[in-house]
Amino acid sequence: MKISARNVFKGTISRLQAGAVNAQVEIDLGQGDRLVSVVTQESVTALGLAIGKEVVAIVKAPWVLLMAEGEGVRLSARNLLSGVVKNVEAGAVNSEVTLTLPGGAEVTSIVTREAVAELGLKPGAKATAVIKASNVILGVPA
Repeated sequence: MKISARNVFKGTISRLQAGAVNAQVEIDLGQGDRLVSVVTQESVTALGLAIGKEVVAIVKAPWVLLMAEGEGVRLSARNLLSGVVKNVEAGAVNSEVTLTLPGGAEVTSIVTREAVAELGLKPGAKATAVIKASNVILGVPA
């Protein structure tokens, strides 16, 4: 599968909590890293989602927010992925920032150059990726 989204994670469903309209799906990315997605019950049925099923989680880089010094901050976003900045590629207006998570997975975000400077994002710096569960799209192998 070729896709334009920068963040494509392969994992296994470790928890599935059904609701009246939506379901919360927890994906184990391996080595302690996890991601949560909220999808419709219709998607659960259409994709055959179940605990233990392999899935692909897709998150576009502009949907990933970054914060530094986020310890103790409470947010409504389900996914707070703490890691270390691997790379910062500066563009004319925006920069691409890649974090490496403790389990080895990488998360890429597109943020303004101003935000990179204000947050002190540079290789080796600690940062947290913030991703709303509703921005995590799920797919299954065909």
